[in-house]
Amino acid sequence: MRADLAASYGEERLPRYTSYPTAPHFSPAIGEGAYAQWLAELPAAASASLYLHVPFCREMCWYCGCHTQIVRRDGLVAAYLRTLRSEIAQVSETIGRRIKVEHIHFGGGTPTIMAPEAFAELMAAMRQAFFVLPSAEIAVEIDPRTLTAAMVEAMRLSGVNRASLGVQSFDPVVQRAINRVQSLEQTASVVDMLQRAGINGINFDLIYGLPHQTVASCLDTVRRSLELGPDRFSVFGYAHVPAFKRHQRMINEAVLPDGLARHDQACAIANALKEAGYVQIGLDHFARPGDSMAVAFEQRTLRRNFQGYTTDKGEVLLGFGASAIGHLPQGYVQNEVQIGAYAQSIAAGHLATAKGYGLTGDDRLRADIIERIMCEFSADLGDICARHGAEAGAMLKSASRLKPLISDGVVRLDGDRIAVAKDSRFLVRSVAAAFDAHLDPAKQLHSRAV
Repeated sequence: MRADLAASYGEERLPRYTSYPTAPHFSPAIGEGAYAQWLAELPAAASASLYLHVPFCREMCWYCGCHTQIVRRDGLVAAYLRTLRSEIAQVSETIGRRIKVEHIHFGGGTPTIMAPEAFAELMAAMRQAFFVLPSAEIAVEIDPRTLTAAMVEAMRLSGVNRASLGVQSFDPVVQRAINRVQSLEQTASVVDMLQRAGINGINFDLIYGLPHQTVASCLDTVRRSLELGPDRFSVFGYAHVPAFKRHQRMINEAVLPDGLARHDQACAIANALKEAGYVQIGLDHFARPGDSMAVAFEQRTLRRNFQGYTTDKGEVLLGFGASAIGHLPQGYVQNEVQIGAYAQSIAAGHLATAKGYGLTGDDRLRADIIERIMCEFSADLGDICARHGAEAGAMLKSASRLKPLISDGVVRLDGDRIAVAKDSRFLVRSVAAAFDAHLDPAKQLHSRAV
């Protein structure tokens, strides 16, 4: 990475743009009433994706940026799952019919913390409330340190066909520094159990920019991961925001890599995965050729949502659980973040919506531009603006942050089409931010641009 680009852009705190506008702009002005109306207005032909948030773990990983809490008693998890099933029924009743479902994603926390029979009950509740298509992708995030054979069997019987394994790093020094000690043998055993159960869609999550991490340790993690043969990788930069996530204060900032080192680590991982035959998907995903995500990338149908890059083409995402975010044609909604407040709302027969955002025409236009930039490293502003009844010239004029990016060679402008230079794709979030009308540089809750 050029030193001048590192100095100009590397330390910026920018969103990952899994939505636009981003969650910090959600407001309590959008509450239960708006969500109920939006659900009732869904078109008859609409299909949906479901996201279920399970905010519990057995121990805290110090790098974690998720909404989760540590539990020792399974009774708390069981009570939460009862609430989750009630919310599923409430939302379905508000829609007024069994809407078609094409994707289901269990996130956390650690979704597999629940008992196997509880997982089966939850899947049965969803199938009763919604029409889950036989072809639906059903994905579960997994902590390989705690997954049991009984849970794998419950997942198999419930139709799970994709599993995302948290790996992060196999370097024992890094693992101790982030309070997540996980051996290669544990991970290999889980991959074997899943594949024996017919759950063959395997994702690995890796992180760079962790304490004590080096290019050499990143490459060693990639080498060990490749031995296990996952068909997808997600590779994220660690977001150090201790003011927002207090447990991150356990990490010694003095041993965190700087912007240049983070860039070197990200490039080394990307090059190693591409040399191994994986296709780079956007900013941070990699997939085997022929994988549905690689096909979507080639066909320019790739999308981006709160789980990152996705093949999901739907316009409806229903979020369930504390802090879960949903996306409907009218806008975004987010549930109560605190588990107690969430449970009280559902127990009282109310939707648990705490805040949200109603999309304007300008928001939809900018969201389309940002999504194309994030997914394809380019955007045809003329085409996108025409579809929204806007002028590309006016949009370019409003994107004042784009001018230095063009001057620095990060972005090429050809008529109304913009493209991120191949050697500057690591700055794609900076390019997307040029079209973010809500961006507040004073807010430091996002991860560094590099």
